[in-house]
Formats: sequence, structure tokens, C-alpha cells
Amino acid sequence: MNKPMKHGYWGNTVDYRDILAEIAKIGPKLEANAAADDAAGELTPESFALLRPLRLSHLLATEELGGAQMRPTEVLQLLEAVTRWSGSAGWVSMVHCCIGAMSAAFLPDSAVERLFAPGTENRFSGQGAPLGMLKKTEGGYTLTGKWSYGSGFSHATWSHSACFVDDGTGKPAKDEAGNVIVMCAHAPIPEHKQMGNWDVLGLKGTGSIDYAAEDVFIAEDLVFPILTAPPQRLKELFSLGIVGLAAIGHTGWAMGAGRRMLDEIAGFARSKSGRAGLLGESEKFWHDYGRAEASYRAARAFVMEVWGDIEATAEAGRQMTTRQISLVHLAKSQIHEAGVEVCNFAYRASGGAGLRAGVIQRTYRDMMVAANHFTIAPSIVTSAGREIGGQWTDRAWQFYDLIEKK
Repeated sequence: MNKPMKHGYWGNTVDYRDILAEIAKIGPKLEANAAADDAAGELTPESFALLRPLRLSHLLATEELGGAQMRPTEVLQLLEAVTRWSGSAGWVSMVHCCIGAMSAAFLPDSAVERLFAPGTENRFSGQGAPLGMLKKTEGGYTLTGKWSYGSGFSHATWSHSACFVDDGTGKPAKDEAGNVIVMCAHAPIPEHKQMGNWDVLGLKGTGSIDYAAEDVFIAEDLVFPILTAPPQRLKELFSLGIVGLAAIGHTGWAMGAGRRMLDEIAGFARSKSGRAGLLGESEKFWHDYGRAEASYRAARAFVMEVWGDIEATAEAGRQMTTRQISLVHLAKSQIHEAGVEVCNFAYRASGGAGLRAGVIQRTYRDMMVAANHFTIAPSIVTSAGREIGGQWTDRAWQFYDLIEKK
């Protein structure tokens, strides 16, 4: 009864509802650990031990690689569920999930046969901005550079770092069209220096540290061109590219944070004493709460509509269009904007209670940090608006830019 309809394109070995049930079991413990995670600057061993058996890093990898090959709408719900309990746990989960998908999608067969071999449990973390340099050497490259925002780095096993390719003179190499070549390189985490530097407003427990590499060897098959990589597996879904896969994670995270803040402020208003008691009797509060609930639900419905269409496109054997990726960006932005509105409303309504350590304060801080992430930049929404509005009809998405077709 009520089993999800199966399609040959998606995996059959893992039911996302089973994972949802496990998240519901561990959720109270994740929430109880959240303050300790923040104090540690990364997920504590206790928190990570709760998440590890869920294998969220493999949700989008193919079953052939030991993954769940799951529908994006199901992945969104799982990331939403974790984040509802703990913003930092949700953030690390979405990073490992989405970067794991990128590695599973774009690395050649010889590399994934090693990284996703039976019995392995690899998790990937790193940075997509090209802040390093690859130099050609026998059998591959050497990698040198320094990156920031390595979320979940200490809980990963392999890095994923964007970098330029040295042209032999110390300058970035270019392709035949004159474009700078940007690669994504993978290396074992222990071969990097973890440099800390994570003293921040929110998402404090994500361990989004600076890290560095100094002449680290990178095998030739452990790189792919991050801007133009053709998908090697599930070619329809993974035609979303690096940016489209990252959008699943950021979107699911915002869904969970917004939902938690709405639930928290409603529970606060139902209390019977002090400011909460007065709030519960306020017509204005419940009006504003209703509007916030409607705004959040509308944004979430938009998300599920956009990703449902992407699933149907993949099932039909077609690659994703420019319009679909534009809508992915708009839905991602809208669920964050709705979350910011919800958090501002709840924080102001809670009065002094929101100042103190607890779910309202922590969720507010986490959302303000998430909404400043580069993937939610106004320029991306502007480009999507131009494309959907018909001004830029001759362009295609490359990374976070809508460029003219060549």
C-alpha cells in the first residue's frame, strides 16, 4: 500500500521513507548535540556517528556504484528532514551528498571503480572556486593551493577542489577557444593541511574550514573539467552539471530550516505563560504567522514542481534545458527568501526568547549565513529572470553564468 511508483531510471534498493524514519529516530539526539557541535566548530563524533549509517553521501550515485540512485524530490525531503533537527548536520549532509553525486557523475570509470568500490565508504568535501594550480607530472599532476569553506572536510575521506592547470609558465592554461581551463581534482583528505579559520555567525558546527595542498599528487583520472564536464552516468539527470547538483543540497537545506522555524515559533506562541502567552492571544501574530506559512509552502511547492519536471525529463531520456536550470535557480532562491522572511518574523515575534541560546536563535543565525552563500547571489536570479523573460534566449548556463552559445 502507498508504495512510490517505480520507474526504471531510478534505484530500487533503497526506499527514502525508510531513511526518513531513521532521521526521525536520531533527530532529537542531533538537536540535543547542536550546541556542542557549534562549540566544537564542526560536528562532534557523536553527531557524525548518528548520520554515518544513513549513507547520505551516496543518495544520488548510481546503484552500480553502491548508491541509492534516488529521485531528487526524495533527496530534497531527506536533506530537509535532517536540517529540521540541526542546521549544521543538514549542511554537512547536503555537502557530502551533492559532492558525492558530482564525483559519481563526472569522474571516468577507472576512478569511480576505486572511489566507489564495494566495501568503500568515501565522502567528498571541498571547494568549487579555482584557488589552486595543477602542474603536469608523470602519471598525473601535482596540486598546490589554498581553499576556504571546506564544509564537512574533517568528516570526508576525499577532497574535491577546483583549480587551474599550469600552462608551463606558471599561468593558467587555456583551451582552443581561449577559455581558461578549470579542473576539479580529488585527493585523500590526510594529504591536505586543515587550517581552521571557522569563527562565524551561523552554521558554526559545519567545520567549513580553510584547507591547503602542497605538491599533492593527483592521478590523471582523478580530475574532470568543472565547467564543461560531460556526465559519464545517468547522463540525463547529471546533465544538470555541477551547479544543478549543488542546487539540490542548498534547496533541501533551506526547506528544512524554514520548516523548523515555523514549527518553533508556533509552539512558542502556544505556551501559556509570559510573552509567549500574550503572543498566543495576538490576532496580529497569527495573521503574520499564516502569511509566513503560506509564503514558505508556496516556495516549497515551487521547488517540488521544478524538480518533479526534471525527474520526468530524465525518465523520458532527455537532457535538461536552459529553462529548467533557470527554474532550478529561481526555486533555490525563493525557498531561501521565504526562509529569511520566516526567520525575521519569528525572531522579532519571540522577543527576548530569541536572543538566548536555543533553536530560534540558532536557526536564525544559520539561515542568515545560508542566504549569503554565493549560490544564492542576486546576479544568478537576474540572469534567470532575463532568460525566462525572453531577453536572453540565445544563452546557456555554464557554472553560475548564463553565457552566449558558441
